[in-house]
Amino acid sequence: MAAMIDERITRQKRRGARSIAKREKQQVSQIRVLFVCTGNICRSPTADGVLRQKLAEAGLDGRVTVDSAGTIGFHSGAPPDPRAIRQAGLRGYDLSGLRARQIRRRDFEDFDLILCMDGGHRREMLELCPKGREDRIRLFMDYTPVADHPNEVPDPYYGDLADYDHALDLIEPAVAGLIEALKRDHL
Repeated sequence: MAAMIDERITRQKRRGARSIAKREKQQVSQIRVLFVCTGNICRSPTADGVLRQKLAEAGLDGRVTVDSAGTIGFHSGAPPDPRAIRQAGLRGYDLSGLRARQIRRRDFEDFDLILCMDGGHRREMLELCPKGREDRIRLFMDYTPVADHPNEVPDPYYGDLADYDHALDLIEPAVAGLIEALKRDHL
């Protein structure tokens, strides 16, 4: 009988500790990250999927909100390009649930970091951005720890599978650097 009571008390303590930990986790401020490319079907959803997976592996998925958008709305509602889904899947990233959308004015309010895949996207975002919000717009590749890296992720859309692999080769280390920066500065 005493053993059953002790076991019940132990279970209640565990539940209470989990409940406190859950409340503490909910109270931690989140950072919101938006990736931007042209059509939101190749580069930005790939970065979105890679970051989501790496955050989950690091136990940080509940603390960072991730999304992606395109500068144009031509593909809105469409899944990522099948080649992006295929090549990302070979590396363990699932992009199948993502859907393309165009950047919205409120994104400049809703997101703390707007990470552009190339300089053209960055210039477009700076033109659209409300005054005083420009500091959140950056080039994604600025986060890569790789020395002598390119400043942009080239668009693989008109290429072949090797171009999608090259995009992933650039995105993966930049995501790793981004996570380190988020941990250092925000989490």
